[in-house]
Amino acid sequence: MSIQREITVKLANSPGTLGRVAQVLGAERINMLAMSVDPSGALRMVVDNPLHAAGTLREQHYNVEERDVLYAAMPNEPGSLGRALRLFSDAGINIDYAYASGIDRIPMVGVVIGVSDAQRASFASGI
Repeated sequence: MSIQREITVKLANSPGTLGRVAQVLGAERINMLAMSVDPSGALRMVVDNPLHAAGTLREQHYNVEERDVLYAAMPNEPGSLGRALRLFSDAGINIDYAYASGIDRIPMVGVVIGVSDAQRASFASGI
């Protein structure tokens, strides 16, 4: 598990808005490693070059917020997420949100975990 920089931008609920962000980042050779869009239009993403991504999006007049999150690759098998989250619970760490993606029959899954203090959570959980 590592600490990564997450970028959040607010998107309008209209056709093409997510696609435009993807195209802007793709044109700059920035790869999205994980992403989530909630019903309010908040696009959260972890990318391979967060400094360049945040700057590029700001140049395109997006309101960009940044925060540290935990990013983990874990086995794509029943119970692996529960075991990881138990470490946070045992350490008294509250999880604000999480999102993940796995592909059937691929041995690993990527998980993003948002907590109030990523440094403390990483240390307290021992991962």
